[in-house]
Amino acid sequence: MNGRPSAADAARSAETGRTGAAPDTGSAGTTGSTGKEPADRTPASALARLRLPRLVVRGRDLTAEAGMLLLLAAFVAVAGSTTDAFLTDTNLTNLMKQMVTTGLLAYGMLVVIVTGGIDLSVGSVVALTGIMAAGLAADMPVPFALLAGVAVGIGCGAVNGTLVARFAIAPFVVTLAALTTVRGLAFVYSETPVAPTEESFFELGSATAGPFPVATLIMLGVFLLGGIFLTRTAPGRALVAIGGNAEAVRLAGIGVRRHLVLAYTISGACAGLAGVILASRVGIAQPSVGTAFELDAIAACVIGGASLAGGKGSVRATFAGVLLLALINNLLNLHNVQSFWQQVLKGLIIVAVILVQRAGRLRGGSGGTDRTKASTT
Repeated sequence: MNGRPSAADAARSAETGRTGAAPDTGSAGTTGSTGKEPADRTPASALARLRLPRLVVRGRDLTAEAGMLLLLAAFVAVAGSTTDAFLTDTNLTNLMKQMVTTGLLAYGMLVVIVTGGIDLSVGSVVALTGIMAAGLAADMPVPFALLAGVAVGIGCGAVNGTLVARFAIAPFVVTLAALTTVRGLAFVYSETPVAPTEESFFELGSATAGPFPVATLIMLGVFLLGGIFLTRTAPGRALVAIGGNAEAVRLAGIGVRRHLVLAYTISGACAGLAGVILASRVGIAQPSVGTAFELDAIAACVIGGASLAGGKGSVRATFAGVLLLALINNLLNLHNVQSFWQQVLKGLIIVAVILVQRAGRLRGGSGGTDRTKASTT
């Protein structure tokens, strides 16, 4: 056929650009003339040499996913055995509500990270969209106010994407500037917290469908549809391929700029949705809310195995990272751990999880059977 190469072809080309055109035969390079691998005495390599069992299903190494499930099960077991409050209906409902904001931000962050970018502005976008939705609710029907908030988030993401793609400015610089600019706009809109008086404004954050909060179901829907988007649609696969090798994607005839704008727009939409849901849940919108929210979102992605260099990310594992962070926060709160000690312990746990995952990738060589394909449930 004489048609253009597909996004899948671009993904394979991106992987070739990442790893080289031919395998290392040991005749040159780091192996030297003896053909022996140089000794690696780093702590991660020492962990990698441990003979741990691996889970391979249909040629796919699922050891990391299985390890994450075991870790989550361990946290649930510890929480359930150390405090009676953990398994109560009230606490489980609060846990599901509290993970919504980080979950939505983490999915949007993942879409950007797989392209090789970063979005540091999502916390500020949460503040701006939430306070605008709360303020507009007094002047227009609540559904339109909520949609307006989400639209503001989409606009912020589109601006970030345009600056990154069209003007070739580093994503870190663009989104760092957006972090301060959008935060300033939130304070310009209202220097004081805005408390909506319309009862319908609180329904989005407090309504339930059976035992599940509606907000949690919205987040789960985003992850489900987002996973299908990244793995089973041409634009989604192109985003992952761009993170592997943007030049190969361009040569395949795929619009890199257009897809980069799409990635940051999705991140902005997720941040806008998170902002209006958060304002609806807590019943008040503050211009100072959302500080460091982007760090939790990035942590969830990294715990899930996403590469900050781009080209690799898992929707399923990112969701597991969101759940792990929520369990850590909930468990520490139930044990009345002071906030500054919570930050210390959470940081140590995140580092430990990443070290274990890195050891698994070193033992597996390339870290999996497909470095450029994002996975989902």
